[in-house]
This record gives sequence, C-alpha cells and structure tokens, in this order.
Amino acid sequence: MMGNEPTNFIPALTDQEGPQPGPSWEKRGWLDTVAGSAADLVAAMDPTEMRLAVAKAAKDAGRAMDPRAVEKAAALSIAAMTLVRLYRVRGHMAADLDPLGLSNREGPADLTLEWHGLAGKEAEEVYVGGVLGMEWTTVGKLHQRLREVYCGKVGLEYMHIADTEERRFLQDKFESPGETIQFTPEGKKAILAAVLRGEQYEEFLAKKYVGTKRFGLDGGESMIPALEAVIKHGGSAGVREIIYGMAHRGRLNVLANVMAKPYRVIFHEFSGGSANPDEVGGSGDVKYHLGTSTDREFDGISVHMSLVPNPSHLEAVNPVVLGKARAQQAIRDDLAKKDQVLPVLIHGDAAFAGQGVVWESLSLSGVPGYDTGGCIHFIINNQIGFTTSPKFARSSPYPSDVAKGVMAPILHVNGDDPEAVTFACKLAVEYRQTFHRDVVIDMWCYRRFGHNEGDEPKFTQPLMYDAIRGHPKVSKIYEGRLIAEGVVEPGTRDALAAEFVRLLDDEFEAGKTYKPNEADWFGGRWAGLNKPVDPETARRNVDTAIEPKMLDALGRVLTDVPADLDVHKTLDRVLAAKREMFSSGEGFDWATAEALAFGSLVMEGYGVRLSGQDSGRGTFSQRHAVWVDQKTERKYVPLSTLPHGKFEVHDSTLSEYGVLGFEYGFAMADPKSLVLWEGQFGDFANGAQIMIDQFIASGEAKWLRANGLVMLLPHGYEGQGPEHSSARLERFLQLCANDNIQVCNITSPANYFHVLRRQMLRPFRKPLVIMSPKSLLRHPLAKSDRADFLGDSQFKRILSDTTEIADDKVRRLVLCSGKVAYDLIEARDAAGQDDVSIVRIEQLFPFPGDPLAIRLKRMTNLQEVIWCQEEPRNNGSWFFVNERIEEALTAAGHQGMRPRYAGRDAAASPATGLASRHKAQQEALIADALGLNA
Repeated sequence: MMGNEPTNFIPALTDQEGPQPGPSWEKRGWLDTVAGSAADLVAAMDPTEMRLAVAKAAKDAGRAMDPRAVEKAAALSIAAMTLVRLYRVRGHMAADLDPLGLSNREGPADLTLEWHGLAGKEAEEVYVGGVLGMEWTTVGKLHQRLREVYCGKVGLEYMHIADTEERRFLQDKFESPGETIQFTPEGKKAILAAVLRGEQYEEFLAKKYVGTKRFGLDGGESMIPALEAVIKHGGSAGVREIIYGMAHRGRLNVLANVMAKPYRVIFHEFSGGSANPDEVGGSGDVKYHLGTSTDREFDGISVHMSLVPNPSHLEAVNPVVLGKARAQQAIRDDLAKKDQVLPVLIHGDAAFAGQGVVWESLSLSGVPGYDTGGCIHFIINNQIGFTTSPKFARSSPYPSDVAKGVMAPILHVNGDDPEAVTFACKLAVEYRQTFHRDVVIDMWCYRRFGHNEGDEPKFTQPLMYDAIRGHPKVSKIYEGRLIAEGVVEPGTRDALAAEFVRLLDDEFEAGKTYKPNEADWFGGRWAGLNKPVDPETARRNVDTAIEPKMLDALGRVLTDVPADLDVHKTLDRVLAAKREMFSSGEGFDWATAEALAFGSLVMEGYGVRLSGQDSGRGTFSQRHAVWVDQKTERKYVPLSTLPHGKFEVHDSTLSEYGVLGFEYGFAMADPKSLVLWEGQFGDFANGAQIMIDQFIASGEAKWLRANGLVMLLPHGYEGQGPEHSSARLERFLQLCANDNIQVCNITSPANYFHVLRRQMLRPFRKPLVIMSPKSLLRHPLAKSDRADFLGDSQFKRILSDTTEIADDKVRRLVLCSGKVAYDLIEARDAAGQDDVSIVRIEQLFPFPGDPLAIRLKRMTNLQEVIWCQEEPRNNGSWFFVNERIEEALTAAGHQGMRPRYAGRDAAASPATGLASRHKAQQEALIADALGLNA
C-alpha cells in the first residue's frame, strides 16, 4: 500500500508479567487504534509523492512521459489507489455470499468506477505500484481484479485489524496470484465426497427415523470438508489436538463425518439405546447434546479430537472449550507457543449475534491466564434464527460483527461453494498458527427444513422456503462445476452416494445389536480416579493432615519477604501477624489456612489454579497471594516458588458466566489441579446460573463427565444490603441430588484447609460449592491452632460447640451453619445458658444424617431442636434441612420431635439495605433461637 504504515501496536500475547516502567494499568504497545486505523485506511496520498513515484516507474519501464503526462498519471493513480483501498475495506459488502440470492448484495456506490471518476477510462493505463501483483495495468483490469478478489464467493473483513503485519498477511493471501482458492483434481474429488457424506447421512436419518428431531445440517454440508481441512492443515502446522464446541445444528453430522464416531453407535442411540453400559448409571441426554473423542490421521499426522457435550443453551459451551484447551496446553507444555492445541467453536448466526457469553468468551482472547492462542469460530449462518429474520435479530450487517471487538479477521463465504468454504478454513488455520489470534468464518447457507425436522417454517418465512424448495443441493451444484472442469464424469455423484448408503445400511443393521462395553470418563489423565461406590465412607476415609516439617516450610515461604521487594506497610503488618501464628502455633486465620492448603498441594505435586475478579489480593484484602513492589510494581507470588506442582492466581475479566465456564472446562481436562473460581461477592454467581445448572450440577449425570471445580462464594449477613449478603445458598441446595455436588458453609479455618485438600486427595472428583465468609476472615473466634492441621485431623462435616456441654445436659439444641454460629455462641455465653448447645453443620450436602443421628441419640434430655439461619425463611437451608433433621431425630429415638425455624421472615429481597433494620432482625432471630424472648 502507498503512504506510511502505522507501527505494530498489538503486544505479543504472553502470560509472563515482568517489571516494566510506567503505570501497571498501561498495556504496553497500545496506541489510539481508531486514529491508527483511520490513517491507514482513508488518509489522502500525497500528490507530490505520487508524481515522483509515477515518474520513476515510467522511467524504469522505458516510458517517456512529460510533466503534464506525469501529473495526469499521478491523478489517475491516486483515484485507482483510493478504489483499491475501498475494496479492501468494503469489498465484502458486494461479495456473492447468499446461496439463495435473496439478500441485496449489489454493494455500496463507492465501489463503482463512477464514484471515483473513472467511468469511461477503463482502457487507460494506470500505475499501481505492485498492488495485486501489478505495476502497470488498465483501469478496467484493475477493477475486474478487485471484483474477483474481494467480491467473489469469499468476502474478507480485515481492515479493522490494527496490526499491520496481520493485515498484510491476509492481503497477500487474497491479492497475490497463486495464493487464492486452488485445489488439485484429487482435492476437488475429496471435497465432493465429503459433501456427499454429509448430505446422504442426513437423508438416511430422515428415512430411517421419520419425524425424529436431528437438527440436520441440510443446506450447510460444505462445513464437512471445511472442518476436515482444519484437521489436515492444522496437523501439518503443528496442531496435535483439536477441541470442538457446537450447538445442535449439524452436530450429529459432525460426530459421524468429522469426529468419526461409528455410525452404528449413533443408530443405536437413535433407536433409544444408551451411549454407555447400563451399569454406569446417569440420566443420559438427547443424542444431539452428546460429545465424543477420537483420533484422525491425515498425511501421516495423527490429531486427537474431542467434542465437548453441550446443553440446549446454544453458546454455553464456548468458555468450557476454551478452558479445556488452556488446560490441555498446560498439560502438553504448550503454553509458550500454543501451537499444539486448537479450540474450534461452531456457532449459529442468531446465537453468535445475540448471546452475551459469546463476547464474554471472545474477551478472554489474549488475556494472561486465559489466552488459548486463538480460537477458530465457524458460524453456520442460516440467515434465520428459529423463526426470527436477521433484521429482528441484530442491528449490524453480519452476525459476526461482535468479533471485531478483538480485531479478529472475518471470512464471509458462500456455503454453496465447498471449495471456498474449505479455503476459508485452511486460511483460518494458517492465520491462527501464525499470529495466535481468533479468526471467524461466516458461512452463509440455509436451513432446508425448519428449526427441527418437524417444524413448518413457511408459517413465518414463506418466500425464503419457496426459494429453498427449488434450490439444488450443494453436491449437485458442485458436481456440475467439476464436470465442466473435466475433473469428474457425469454420474460420479450418484455412484459415490450409492456406495456410501450401502455402508450406512450395513452400519444400521450392526446398530441393532450394538452394546456399549465401557464408558470413557476415566481414561487418559483421569486414569486412577473413579466414581465413589460408598459415598459416606469415601468422604470420610482420607488423610488430609500434613507433616510438621511441611507446615514450617510453608510458614517460611508465606512470611519471608525477598530483600529486593518493597511491600506495602499494611501488608508488612499482615506478614508480621502470620509470623506470630507460625511461631506461637495459635490464631491461624482463614487466609493462612487457605494458603497452607494451596501450598501443601503444590508441594505434593498438584496444580492449583485460582481465578476470579480481584482474586490475587482478595476482595476483602485478606488473601495477598500476590505481593506488589511499591516502587516498581513488580509482582511476587510466594506460592509460585514452591517445587513439584504449580500455583497460579489470575485476576479475571469482569465476567461470571464466561470465566466460570472457562474454569469448569479447565477442571474437566485436568483432575490433577485444584481449580477454584471465586465470586467477588457470592451473588455474582447469579450471572453464571446457566453454567451452574447445565454443567456443574448435572454434567456428570447427563454426560458422565466428572469435575472437581471449587466455587468460592462470599456469603453472610452483615448489613451490606440485598446484593452483597446472599450467595443464594438455597439455589445450590435445590440442585442437590444423586451425589452430584458438595455444598459447604464452613466456619473454621482448619476445616476449610481440610476440605480443599480432601478435594484432591480422594480418588474421585465432585464439584464443591463453598459459602465463603466475609467477617469470619478476621473474626476472633474463627481461628485454628497448629494441631488442627497436623496428626490425624481431617475435615469435619459437623462441628461441636466451642463450649463443652455434657450431652445428657443439653435441653435445647441449636443447629446452624456459617457465620451465624458465632453470633449465637456469643449471645448464649453472655446469657449464661448452660443447657443450650450450638452445633454447626459444615457440610449441607451430602447431608451428614448418620453422624447427626448419633449425636442426637446421646442427648437424652433433649426437648427442643432449632434450625437457625440468617437468610429469610424462603431462602437459605431451611427447606432443605428440615426433613433431614427430622429423619435424624427419628433415627436417634426422638420420635415425634421436629426442628423449629428461627430466622428472618420470608422476603422477596434477600436482605434489607438499612443497617438499623438489619441489626434489629439479627438480634431478634438470635433471641428466638436461644429462647431469650420467653
């Protein structure tokens, strides 16, 4: 291009943060992207420079030109170069993308010769200085070439990218002769065969399973050879693993024809059979939600592939795939280059434009701790969302426009041209492997049937479906093209189809007797783990204590400040208090117990990954996992200096849905790392409810995918208003069944230490939800001693009263969980009640019914059992625990006795925002629980 190019100001993507001059908030290399791009795109070329360039070029070519001719030629060149620039920016708007021809794709007026004053000058020669591989050409040939390059079956959007090198790479791939869409005869035949497999597979399913939903790919079959190109060209470019995520449409086709899931297995599932042996259990899921994993080989290079299971929330799988990819990169020691593991996400057009999690996932691109080195996004652009036309689904021209926010190049492509779609995927792989950034393919196609095969689309789109009904299939169009080129003979398509259908018939018969012989959920890195046979025993018989030498060593790591690090004066006082804890063996607080759990696991060879908004320091300035030099802002992470394992803590983007999904995906891939997501406040989990409902709570039952993710959700009523009091404990408890998750509300630092270690040391993985504290982080009663971490100590599902009261003396038993226990203890002790015992249920699910019954049986003088909670009656634990407590009372011999509720009245808002009202409510519920009002 003519003129000065802006410098490359997109920094290299790296997870390494070192000391740098200037403020920490400044991302190095960032300039004014808008001004930089505008200068490159539309700034006028200097006429004097152009005259000099034309004169020199004419002289070099042996052309004699007088000054008047040079002036005229320079003016023509400026007009021609302006035309070139506008085609680079806006040529995609005139590209031939819609297979149905229903979209108005004439393009803007500024792509015409008339607009540039070049009409009638088509035969005039013009100097273009190497653009499109030409020095001198005619205006007509230049315009024709620009139309071929930018307005064919592929439309390229790339001039929003700020990086000069990336733009030039894409520009060269489109404009340089020999770099455009070119396939050998054998390659063309392979593309035709792949398209036919996609088509015939859908037709076969339609005939064998009439009226059954399959969300077929009909109309978008060009995706099949295109995805195979990702495998083939990815493998040759260093990719050894591809992780896919996609919604319903075309999923069964991808499973069969890309992932190579045996046809007989899919037919077995269509007939109502299970994907797993009967004895494995689980609820199962519909066939178009299931995933699989396999290996495929092209040109002698084997690539492992997995398709992550997905619920009906169309884009929910996106961050899960990214998190899994990041974990696999870490496992393969590929985090530096990120060449070996490639995430590929397949989207619908309406969902890509409409679902917020798409942006939450895109925004992780390039962020330290979350970057995956670029994701390939493939949009199956049906040009409709269920019954909604594009003009009602978005305000922008394309569904892909949101991807411009991360400066991803966008390749719009006509789905009726399988070569163009395959070329787009090949180029996407090259770009991703070269620059390690996201890239988008927007394949314009159509949905031959309705939203599903039983839907009637003409209710709402009669004209579109009239056009679809008369539109030939992709294979028919492509075969005609290949016949015209002399690549195949007439009848090739029918012969290939017949051969493939014979294979499907054989597989269909085999599917009738197929029986799965094993589940695939405890292979690979999960080898050695299992599903607990006896939940009660499995949870108790685990040694989580550490040796004194390890505790002392960790104490030094957590309190020694490097000589060259200037820490904040308040942090210095915090560290001094920690030194006193380790010296005296008393007063261990929440943050120190947590650090001991993390550090001990790392020293034992496990990974620990903590992620969330402001998790490095901690929302309440309690954690200080990262120490920042007050003069240079150099960061020092004490636990990352430990040997054997790896500790990492990341301050995430301001996202819950996306980041929680990312961490779930990371834990899905790596059971040997303790993966934790921390909400800044517990109620922030509301924004991630889809991940909680569809993946965390039910993923194991639906898909046989175990997961050990830990959620830390600050919870407790301290007068901070409705949004910062409740982590919505009741919602998690309502999801509890079939031994699916663990829910804890812990009050002891040592118990927190043990539950974190237990999470990794048991031979199985279950998600763990912790109502983590706020005021208890520094509460004088919420302390632990050195002995609580050593010897035979372990996690206690039930914690006894801090005051020792003989069991046979207990008249009133107050059961509770969480921070309210200490309010009760202080009020009871102040009142001098010596027959009231306060017992904490630290683990709410699985509920410790048997040990509670044993305790209750010893209380022979028991007259009242109270359940006390801070949350309103319709929130919190009451509706979950009351029947379970009654069952424990019956088992203990206290027939007819039922627990009584003490807490706030039912309320629409989780908490009051008035400090005075909060105080009055809290005092009332404490008095009610202890019987102080009588």
